[in-house]
Amino acid sequence: MFKAQHVHFIGIGGIGVSAVAKMFLRRNADVSGSDINQSPVIDELKKIGAHVSLGHGVDNISAKCDLVVYTNALLKDNVELIEARKRGISTLSYPEVLGEISREKFTIAISGNAGKTTTTAMIGQILINAGLEPTIIVGSLANFTDKKGNIMRTNFVSGDGEYFVVEADEYKKAFLNLEPKIIAITNIEEDHLDYYKSLIDIQSAFAELANKVPEGGFIICSAKDKNVLPVLDSVRATVLNYPDTLISNYPISIPGEHNRDNAKVAATVALVLGIGEKIIETSLRNFKGAWRRFEYKGETRGGALLYDDYAHNPQKIKAVIAGTKEKFPEKRIIIIFQPHLFSRTKQMLKELAKSFLGADRVIVMPIYAARERVDSSITHRALADAIVVSGTVPQVEVADSLDEAALMLESEGKETICLTVGAGDVYTMADKILNL
Repeated sequence: MFKAQHVHFIGIGGIGVSAVAKMFLRRNADVSGSDINQSPVIDELKKIGAHVSLGHGVDNISAKCDLVVYTNALLKDNVELIEARKRGISTLSYPEVLGEISREKFTIAISGNAGKTTTTAMIGQILINAGLEPTIIVGSLANFTDKKGNIMRTNFVSGDGEYFVVEADEYKKAFLNLEPKIIAITNIEEDHLDYYKSLIDIQSAFAELANKVPEGGFIICSAKDKNVLPVLDSVRATVLNYPDTLISNYPISIPGEHNRDNAKVAATVALVLGIGEKIIETSLRNFKGAWRRFEYKGETRGGALLYDDYAHNPQKIKAVIAGTKEKFPEKRIIIIFQPHLFSRTKQMLKELAKSFLGADRVIVMPIYAARERVDSSITHRALADAIVVSGTVPQVEVADSLDEAALMLESEGKETICLTVGAGDVYTMADKILNL
């Protein structure tokens, strides 16, 4: 794989696939790619030398192409993937590429149903500050600080050291491609029920990952958690219970108990690697966060503060509301929520409806289909009705477009925190809201 000189990426705008594209660009390979929509990620790739086409077509793959990398969410009938295989070009999914990198380096894999991105970025920053020159792939654009104090907003850090810090995705058991020496499990909850059948099925996948860690390796988790315990039955590695790690000396700048847990995981990993407490403390205190993780976007003309967060399942929604209330206890909280996936919304309707407790107003946007086809049996209006029935939120409304939702915030003032929430394109509302 690493000898490939002409690499084409299908779904190059994806946060994970784009990180691998950057890796090949750093290796001076000729990089091309395709995606459906333009995005800031694609703009950045073009600036550093990638050739990107909007839309999929067989002509996007050059005659010289010797490797095609594709997103794990790609449909099997994608014309470019079919063409590559027809030509006999090597094809690898994004998780398979991570597996190849993992076999070359000491891999630290951060898994879990929530908190992976923030924890991966925290660990990566600690290792950078310790001078270990890690390679880092994270599922967002994290704000890393280099040795000179410059902030790098990126999903990929190229390092010459032995460590590979990577966000380990559980969807379709993608993380089983990795060969980790250390894994962190932030938590385990029901999610991705379009693929997994149940919580037990999810736990089985995590157990497979845990059993890949060799004797002499480490599994860092909440070892007494009822959802995690079954995963640890037959592991060979040493299990460390991250709630036992004290972080009173490691203040962090981002609010919420969930982020303090993330910091405990990161600190535990660092201590296992022999990194000094002063470096851990400084790294966590100065941690700059990541794109779409309680990210401050600005202040509206009326004085309302606008934040954006990737939260898309009940646990994450509860966590971001709790963190917001902790940071702004006197403010009203408005959530502009874009449900992600028809299957998730349908299967977790009751849990989603109850997850907005603590918000004063919720505006529900149309469901973001992502990798799915439209399912007319579930709509954003059904979720709004379910929230009303749950009795958890005083004011619940629906909006049928980004523009409509933005206009519904026009009268909000200094007493309000507005949060755009969801894993789709709801974050693009920021400019609309701030320019009202």
